[in-house]
Amino acid sequence: MIGYYVHHQGSGHLHRAASVHRHTDRAGLALTGLSTASRPADWTGDWLRLPDDAGVGPERDVTAHDRLHYVPLGSRGLSARMAMISRWLDATRPSALVVDVSVEVALLARLHGVPVVLVAQPGRRRDAAHRLAYDIATRIVAPWPEHVGDLWGASGTDLTRTSFVGAISRYAPVAPAAEERGAEEADATRRVTRRVVVVNGTGGGGVSPTEVAEARRATPDWEWIQLDRRHGTWVDDPWPLLRSAGVVVSHAGQNLVAEIAAARRPALLLPQDRPFDEQREMAAALQRAGLPVRVRESWPSPAEWPGLLAGLAGLDGAGWSTWNDGGGAARMAAVLAELGSTPSGADALVPADRTDGTRPAPQTEAVPA
Repeated sequence: MIGYYVHHQGSGHLHRAASVHRHTDRAGLALTGLSTASRPADWTGDWLRLPDDAGVGPERDVTAHDRLHYVPLGSRGLSARMAMISRWLDATRPSALVVDVSVEVALLARLHGVPVVLVAQPGRRRDAAHRLAYDIATRIVAPWPEHVGDLWGASGTDLTRTSFVGAISRYAPVAPAAEERGAEEADATRRVTRRVVVVNGTGGGGVSPTEVAEARRATPDWEWIQLDRRHGTWVDDPWPLLRSAGVVVSHAGQNLVAEIAAARRPALLLPQDRPFDEQREMAAALQRAGLPVRVRESWPSPAEWPGLLAGLAGLDGAGWSTWNDGGGAARMAAVLAELGSTPSGADALVPADRTDGTRPAPQTEAVPA
């Protein structure tokens, strides 16, 4: 059995975990999710719902003198969260814990003698805390293709432990000839190719309805659709809209980029402010790789939009196949299956209050499947 820690910020970490879970489930590998977020609807394994570790009131020494990322002194939320994870690790003795992402949870697992599978994140991650997490990881999984290489400031030994699995998306990539599957579908595709889909995502930030309205007025021959939770326009499944777009305008978060790549649509990316310049480093890597994207640091002026959309519409979305070939989740599941078939050594340990070689019945807060 393998645990999978899912960070709750935004929705990308959760979607990635659910995509990998579908493959491990088919292979018969038990996966338990651990997260502040709710269990995904299609998650069939156990799910340990963690308490929020956010403090109330002033927080003291949040980074432990810059050695970690979030460990405020005296935080009851942090204490309850780590205690719950610790009890689960001790009771279940997993073959490994996937950490996506938290330096502190990775360190906690390793202190329990549990191998850590760390999901790599783009960005400037050479700080002491990130360096600690990468150094202690048994395996590192990079959810982008190998030819892109290091996007986090890897050490030489990092790369010897890294599996580059490619982008991981909820959706199977569009086949090159998908538009030729029938005259009706082809006609529908042609009707909506002059559609711009703007996706702000769920992690915070993004453009305002006023900016989109100004761009719409400047391009009367294009249809504009904005997806944004804050402004009342959102769908839980954006796939039909991504498929229908002539151009997608979005931030540069990993999950959304993977889904745009699956839809094989050209994109204008506006990286949002994130810790460690994650989205800016991601956008720069996509440009270097020659993918069908353009990158802007800020929302273009109304006068720029007609030329921008014309140029983007001329990009070949099929180029996304080198980023997302549809096999990323299966390859990550294969990494986990390999670890799941190898004893971690923890099962050889017997609790001090038992001398007969048996183990106490697990006592966890896990939600059963």
